[in-house]
Amino acid sequence: MLRALLAVAALGLALAPGADAATPTATGRLLVLLDRPASTTATASAAAARAVVASADALPSGHSVPQIGLVTVRPRAGESLRALAARLRADPRVASVEPERRFTPREVPNDPALTQPETAPRTPPGTVVQWWAAREHLPEAWDITRGAGTLVAIIDQGVDASHPDLAPQIRGTIDLDNDYGTGPATTDESGHGTHVASMACAAADNGIGLAGAGYDCGLLVIKSDLSDSSIADAIVQATDRGAQSINMSFGQDDRSDAPKAERRAIDYAYGRNVVLVAAAADHAVAEQGDPANVLQPSGTGAALASGKGLSVTAADFDDRKAPFAGYGSQISIAAYGAFRYQPAIPSGPKGIFGAFPAQMTELETEPPPCGCRTSFGGDTRYAYLSGTSMAAPMVAAVAALMRQVNPGLRARDVIRLLEQTATRPAGTPGWTSDLGWGILNAGAAVAAARGIDRTAPLSRLHAPRLVRGHRSFLLRWSGHDPAPRGLTASGIARYEVWRSLDGRAAKRIAVTSRTSLRLRGKPRSTYSFYTRAVDNAGNREARPRRPDARTRVVS
Repeated sequence: MLRALLAVAALGLALAPGADAATPTATGRLLVLLDRPASTTATASAAAARAVVASADALPSGHSVPQIGLVTVRPRAGESLRALAARLRADPRVASVEPERRFTPREVPNDPALTQPETAPRTPPGTVVQWWAAREHLPEAWDITRGAGTLVAIIDQGVDASHPDLAPQIRGTIDLDNDYGTGPATTDESGHGTHVASMACAAADNGIGLAGAGYDCGLLVIKSDLSDSSIADAIVQATDRGAQSINMSFGQDDRSDAPKAERRAIDYAYGRNVVLVAAAADHAVAEQGDPANVLQPSGTGAALASGKGLSVTAADFDDRKAPFAGYGSQISIAAYGAFRYQPAIPSGPKGIFGAFPAQMTELETEPPPCGCRTSFGGDTRYAYLSGTSMAAPMVAAVAALMRQVNPGLRARDVIRLLEQTATRPAGTPGWTSDLGWGILNAGAAVAAARGIDRTAPLSRLHAPRLVRGHRSFLLRWSGHDPAPRGLTASGIARYEVWRSLDGRAAKRIAVTSRTSLRLRGKPRSTYSFYTRAVDNAGNREARPRRPDARTRVVS
């Protein structure tokens, strides 16, 4: 079934409006909808359409659908589309005229894990190796953005930087492993960091392995000895290096009080709008330990966007909390971190498929050995691992995609949108102690990010320079609400009109949605004026450095 879902995603059509996604194209035709009563038959509608087309001297082209009153036309040779549209719009029989667009296929990269069937025993038919991509609606997110230019920081025990799914994505490395000194950040003795990094940013569309949740997101690899000071240093350095999100797939399950240094580092990042993501406990406990319980303190999970980050638990193939994963009021959201975790009764793969180091790892040699390494396409640098550690980086990567499509988003905005758009179990409204606000829905979250307006509107006021006697005079102003490409502006809600008399402090004299105001001045006085626009999202224009206009009233 999941393989079929990916096939549908590949064939399903959608506009690709993002800055680094495919650009929709125009067909050179017009969609004309007739103003037809509901009782009109298809035959009558088709006849009316022919009359409209003939009257406009247009050429039928493309598809017409008489059942809904649609006819598609193009202009004759030498005539512009605009001129034909104007004629059609002037016809009282026409309800609307719109340029026709051509859609582009959904983005599904060529990484084989997205389409190759999973062969583990007792796996449901049709399940692909990277089954969670469709479940988390990653292709829909990739239609909007491919993540170029994003930066996800992975604080872990290093990564195998020679891995072909990771090497192209590494944008920087930091070695903060003072205690163990096992090697530079580009090496991974454990195996954990390599797998985690691939969940976030494994190179997509490169014909090998898997596609990370962030498609083409960049990796800032920070190797830590996981001491308190190292973690605090890593969070601050990741923030200063420009990471949009930071993933922390580690924690102290039994520790409820985090050091003040760690809290201050988290405040440092959150205050600079970095989205912090931490894995919840890998035990079925209500105390997630830090850093998860700092990002989502006890008792706050059910309050939307109440944390300084996201505490992520693990869901399984059946859309339930994985049996081993943390639960309770410190859980923000879930992502897939297991298949069906039944150690005694093998059912499907042993975990989530991801990249793994070339050399033998601690996960394979320390008891109990994971038995997780697998060969994929003849390459043994992959493994199946289960854990909240696998779930968290998917969320971190999607958070970075959201920040990329809308750089004005605050960390709190991203947290709220991820929680609001998460997929909830059927019949379950809002937050639950098992899955938090639900399972990551990347497509909905990235799309929602485009609708948040954090850009202040602009306005300018005009007034006469000179007014005589007690005559009244008119102030006029205009404004617009800009938005970065691909985002939706909320529109101007109102204007504040400010006035200064003879150089004194300015006072607000009106709040209005109008664009003019008549005043009567005081003779032998000088007035200064400016406006400040406020949009429907609550963004308020900054006070100008100079007044927009000055008016001198003479006797």
